[in-house]
Amino acid sequence: MTKRQRRTFSSEFKMDAACLVLDQGYSVPEAARSMDVGETVLRRWIEQLKIERGGITPTAKALTSEQIKIQELEARINRLEREKSILKKATALLMSDELERSR
Repeated sequence: MTKRQRRTFSSEFKMDAACLVLDQGYSVPEAARSMDVGETVLRRWIEQLKIERGGITPTAKALTSEQIKIQELEARINRLEREKSILKKATALLMSDELERSR
């Protein structure tokens, strides 16, 4: 029995598939057949696109370019905050060492 490999789809593909239903009037079964994907996964992409269009940043990988940029910026902010925290702790440690030496 061969193990079936899981397919992966780009954000653009997911958005195009969801747009067939949301913007072009396809039914979910029609769009799923034309894009050769399952109806369940297509429904998930449709819901995600609706959420993103509402201005909410998803927890999964974003579909729209604006939400992708927001996710990238949020990741950068998180990294910078972690670096800042590390620097604060290092500075406090160095200052306490200096205080000990001056006594």
